[in-house]
Parts: sequence; structure tokens; C-alpha cells
Amino acid sequence: MSSFLETMLSRAKTDKQTIVLPEGDDERTLQAAERILADDVADLIILGDAATIAASPYALDGARIVDVRTAPERAELASSLHELRKAKGMTPEQANELMDNVLYFGVMMVKTGQANGMVAGACHATGDVLRPCLQILKTAPGVALVSSFFVMVVPDCDLGQRGTFIFSDCGLEVQPDSEKLAHIAVNSAKSWKTLMGTEPAVAMLSHSSFGSAKNADAAKVIEATEIARALAPEIALDGELQLDAAIVPSIGASKAPESSVAGHANVLVFPDLDAGNIGYKLVQRLARAEAYGPITQGIAAPVNDLSRGCVADDIVGVIAITCVQAQAQKA
Repeated sequence: MSSFLETMLSRAKTDKQTIVLPEGDDERTLQAAERILADDVADLIILGDAATIAASPYALDGARIVDVRTAPERAELASSLHELRKAKGMTPEQANELMDNVLYFGVMMVKTGQANGMVAGACHATGDVLRPCLQILKTAPGVALVSSFFVMVVPDCDLGQRGTFIFSDCGLEVQPDSEKLAHIAVNSAKSWKTLMGTEPAVAMLSHSSFGSAKNADAAKVIEATEIARALAPEIALDGELQLDAAIVPSIGASKAPESSVAGHANVLVFPDLDAGNIGYKLVQRLARAEAYGPITQGIAAPVNDLSRGCVADDIVGVIAITCVQAQAQKA
């Protein structure tokens, strides 16, 4: 177990949060739930068929098992959903029908305060997980957009923070313009501070370092860097930087000698989803890194997605991260 995961689990235990897991029919979810309960990390609500879950080989004593079809709170949640969405044309019948969808049911539990956060995505696409969040929870106050990141923990690595990085955005914004990219950078820096408790050093990544290439793609990153600095001048942030210049001290000193970020970045902001998604998967598979996410940032309450290729260990980590995010939002 990495020191990052140990820290997240330890912090989660200090102020236990209630997390809803909508995918109670997924074996990996139940395996992760068993570990979370055994270690007293969080209180859990698991959505699914009670008899099927009870027949599983996992010890889930202490979890609250909820069947969305027969749950006593179903009518109340449906009524609340209708009230929230009636201006958009939702009827009471449609709201009640959506309560059959475990993702909508879980998000409504978060919205009504029955849970502090939700973790899903082991068997649902990212769009399906985030749609009810954006419709019901919406963005946090003062946040311009919802984006995502991965926490990457690279073994036997002295770059970043002892091998730990945030990669953003690797799961949501497909082709952000310069303004969106700037907001992603600022929000990722805040997420680093929340999770790691240390100062972020943000690199705006490109195929160019400080004007070594001149084209529209590099110009977008340069403009995003300027906007991000205006939004949050207190953050150590620089760009445009090639990946090696961002994280390798000797190359950073050579390519960007006047930069306080070059060679020491721990938050890597990719120019688009192609680069980010490919980048995190390369590091995960070739460097055997732990990859936790995609973790969302900017939603009014913590709801986090999972890769459908995740294993139980990944789910444990994302549950712990969600708890820490929920603690920070309550503070």
C-alpha cells in the first residue's frame, strides 16, 4: 500500500463520512466495501438487491443495504427530484421512474443529506455517472466548470512529490479552450492542496517549452497560463512546458532556468483529453503506477467516477479520497 493511500485512509477515519455505492451488483464494489467496513474508514450505503448482496461471500455488517425499488425513502426522493427539475419540464411520473436508476437514487441521497458523497463507475460510463450530478447537485459556488483528475502514485520515483502527481483533465473535458484549461489548472491546484496538504506546483503541459514551437496548440496553453495566473496569482504555475521540462530537475533547469515550477511540478495539466487520457494510462501500465480516479472537482458535493477497468483496491482508494473531499467541504 502506498503512503498516499495510507494517508487518505487515515484521514478518512478521523471524521467518518457516509458514502453511497450505487453498484451493489458489482463484485469489486462489494469487495472494496468489505475492506472499508473492516477498517472503519467510512459508513456505507450500498444500493442493490438485499438478498443477492447478503448471499455474497463478503462481510458487509454495518453497511446499509437499500433496494431502490422498495426503499421507504423512494417516494420522498422522487418528490424532491421533481421539485428540483420541474422547471425543466420533469413530471412526477418521470421523477419516480428515475428512482429506478441507482445513479439518480444515489445522487438524490447526497442531495438530501443522507450521504456525504458517492462513488460509482465500475460498471457505468462516465457520462452516466456525471449526468445526474450536473442536473441535481450542480457546480460548487464560485466554480466555473466541472473537471476531473487522477492521482497517480508512481513506485520507486523521486519526481513530483515522492512519485505522487495529479494529472488533469484525463476524463471529462474533451477539448478545453484556454479559459477552461485555466480553470482546470486552478481547480487542480486546489485539489492538490486539499488532498496532499502541501503546496502545488502546476505545469501547463505542451509539446513546446517557452516558445520552442509556435502554433495554435501551443498558443492555447500560453493563453491558459496567463488566465490562470490572473485567476490565482498565489499559485506556483508555469507554462507552456514539455513534460520532461516540467518534472525532471536537470531538464527544467536547462529548458526553463527562470521557472520556479520547471523540474519540480506535481500537478500536470494536459492540453486536451486525448493527451491526458493517454498519458495517465501509459504511466499506469508501463510504470505500474497506482491510478485513482477520475476524481471530479467542481461539483457541489463529492461524487467520483471509476474506470470500468478498476479493481477493488482502486475503489477503496477513491472512497477514501471522497471522504477527504467531503471533510474539506464541511470545514
